[in-house]
Amino acid sequence: MATPTVHVIIPAHDEAALIGHTLRSLLSGVPAGTLQVVVVANGCHDATAAIAGTFAGVRVVELDTPSKAAALAAGARTGGHLPRVHLDADCAISGADVLRLVQALEEPGVLATAPGRHLQTTGSSWWVRGYYRVWERLPGVRDGLYGRGVIALSPEGQRRVDLLPPVLSDDLAISEAFTPGERRIVREAVVTIRAPRTAGDLIRRRIRVAAGNREADRLGLRSPASGTSVRALAAVGRRDARLVPLIPLFLVTALVARGLAWNLTRRAERRGVAPAWLRDESSRLTDRFAG
Repeated sequence: MATPTVHVIIPAHDEAALIGHTLRSLLSGVPAGTLQVVVVANGCHDATAAIAGTFAGVRVVELDTPSKAAALAAGARTGGHLPRVHLDADCAISGADVLRLVQALEEPGVLATAPGRHLQTTGSSWWVRGYYRVWERLPGVRDGLYGRGVIALSPEGQRRVDLLPPVLSDDLAISEAFTPGERRIVREAVVTIRAPRTAGDLIRRRIRVAAGNREADRLGLRSPASGTSVRALAAVGRRDARLVPLIPLFLVTALVARGLAWNLTRRAERRGVAPAWLRDESSRLTDRFAG
């Protein structure tokens, strides 16, 4: 067996529905042992750990507490090789494409890479499809590392990320930790991300994002370039007039999510507890997606 060359950490919280598909995609197209894969099942109440454990060469670590930050730290403690890849358990990318991300880290000055994004909207409502048609054309979404579910880091890049505080929007914080010249989107590599099914499912997903953005702003971890301004939306409409009717839909979704995120945060603060963030379960319904 070849010596592992890339350390892939997959934090997984109750991902039994998709972890098998994620691992099959990841382990395809590369010789056995090329990737050192660690699945960190954190706070799971399902068969996530058991399913991951059926894959040869995949190490499973179990934590009692549901925490992505703790899961990434536990994965790092397994002593894996650098460069390192952080992969969300509900995303699909091939091992060959992971290697493309890592190869791009060898370019001078590049410390962090992410793949192109294929947003799978099979079974999604017209509202969801309309929202993402606008979202995908925003400059920060096109050029940032966030919203892709996978980030590859060079040794220097990983050291920089290790200094970041634990936050809700960890991929946003990672993206903002690097200048545009230090990060690269590798379009030849593609990750598949499943879109929500209904407007309600979309709102549930965006509530957490809105709360993460608010936290990043408060901590000074977010630049104006990653935000969604009226000017940016107007530019989207100018570039493609077909999107103009969808911009109000986008704004309504964003404003509702921000308002609900604020309310959840305030209620939790008054009670002295951490907010109970909602999760979009519709993107985890395997019967909606082929392959």
